[in-house]
Amino acid sequence: MAVVLHLENLTKRYLPSAPVAVDAVDLTLEQGCLLGLLGPSGCGKTTLLRLVAGFEQPQRGQITLTGQVICGSEGAMPPEKRDVGIVFQDYALFPHLTVEKNVAFGLNHLRRQGWLSRQQVRSHTADAIQLVGLHGFERRYPHELSGGQQQRVALARALAPRPSLILLDEPFSNLDVQVRLYLRQEVREILKQIGASGIFVTHDQEEALAIADQVAVMRGGCIEQVGTPEDIYREPASRFIAEFVTQANFLPARRSRQGWQTEVGCFDVHVDPCAAAGATCDDDMGDLMIRQEDLQIEADSTAPLLVRDRQFLGREYKYCLETPSGQVLHARMASGQRIGIGERVRASIAQPRLQLFPATSHSLIDPTLTSLSVA
Repeated sequence: MAVVLHLENLTKRYLPSAPVAVDAVDLTLEQGCLLGLLGPSGCGKTTLLRLVAGFEQPQRGQITLTGQVICGSEGAMPPEKRDVGIVFQDYALFPHLTVEKNVAFGLNHLRRQGWLSRQQVRSHTADAIQLVGLHGFERRYPHELSGGQQQRVALARALAPRPSLILLDEPFSNLDVQVRLYLRQEVREILKQIGASGIFVTHDQEEALAIADQVAVMRGGCIEQVGTPEDIYREPASRFIAEFVTQANFLPARRSRQGWQTEVGCFDVHVDPCAAAGATCDDDMGDLMIRQEDLQIEADSTAPLLVRDRQFLGREYKYCLETPSGQVLHARMASGQRIGIGERVRASIAQPRLQLFPATSHSLIDPTLTSLSVA
């Protein structure tokens, strides 16, 4: 498949004494792919997007778009000449312009440059408005639209010039939950319908996993892992990714003849050492990564785990559990099974394979704990 965007050794530092905002990033985006750029606040994801857009200039590195170097050692192409459409977090619509004129704004710039005719501007504008489902709203102003409709106008404006790449900077963060859930799927379907390539920035793990074909997880200006949503979730390359993306539990454990001994039981599971670069795992001791949905619990007054809190999430309960050493674990169980706060529970593991990460702390393991079988 053709490569749309290639970043090589891209580096950005705002001040000489400041930390690196984007640190030697290499990234490739293929035609028709939607990439979710995921990470916590301050990790560099928006800066990376601004570098691609041309709003910021790197100290080092090269950006290639559809085979053309748009930023490198010989200079940078200005933003308006890059074949890129942008959807901003705050929509950035012109309040004094109608929907039609907002969408046509960039097209009129291309007409003045002699690249489009008036008829093409009208045609592209109408196509973009139709694509995002706003036919009939052409004469309305932004203040007469809902938040979701304003976001559609911003998307139509970015798509109207038919750019090679669409950049979306946390496009759903200003919307309420129901609109956000609906619109993110609608945006994905629109981009897929026209075969667009796109990068969207988000700090919402669920959003990235739901929309993206590929996810790049950033931390401290670096990309720690790139992969499909399934790969990122099932095989995180670092403890940070496991904690940030999967929100997994980490339970200190030591291998024994019966299985992996922990302070809440002995689990007879197969363990795969973490394959993160630079990580060294002790084959017999470390922290087991247990996803919340894989930690199964059952009421047992003699068990070591205490239910400290419970949240009802509709289809499931999320339990906050406390171990004898005071460590907090979380488990998600179907809403048909309700365990009371203050009750003690026995734990088992729903997966036959777990990942083992290097230990960050060592808890005392009681070798007399009863072995618990895999659920």
